[in-house]
Amino acid sequence: MNEAQRLVELIPRLRRYARALVGDRATADDLVQDTLERAWAKLHLYRRGTDLRAWLFTVMHNVHVNRVRASRATDTLEDEMPELAQRAPQGDTLLVRDLDRAITRLPAEQRAVLLLVTLEEMSYDEVARTLGIPIGTVMSRLSRAREKLRAMMLGQSASAKLKVVK
Repeated sequence: MNEAQRLVELIPRLRRYARALVGDRATADDLVQDTLERAWAKLHLYRRGTDLRAWLFTVMHNVHVNRVRASRATDTLEDEMPELAQRAPQGDTLLVRDLDRAITRLPAEQRAVLLLVTLEEMSYDEVARTLGIPIGTVMSRLSRAREKLRAMMLGQSASAKLKVVK
């Protein structure tokens, strides 16, 4: 099977990750399209025999980071994360919705690591290679993301808790 066929087979996974990453279906489809355009143009840089999926996720990550950086010039950043609504007794649908909203409120670096580990079931090593960061950074970002999600889902402040180290 050639790279073009493998690219086509990976589109559903790219769409799923993009949707989780940006939260909006139309924006996710744009991200996938931009990723595939860049991947196709740079296919000569792909090393045969390596993981095409990881390479595509790296391309997607870079495209997404470039978009975020470009939009930051006009956005105002807030230091404090908004509070989420308390869990309603109507069912798990609201819990899933709150979780989705909480994930979108995570910093982009933490969200990317969390989604690659949990949604795409990548190993820490695969995530480190995909994002071009050390494995220790993957573990710390994942830990911080999980802690922030836990706090947001419990309706607590997402402020950092500092530990005294001797």
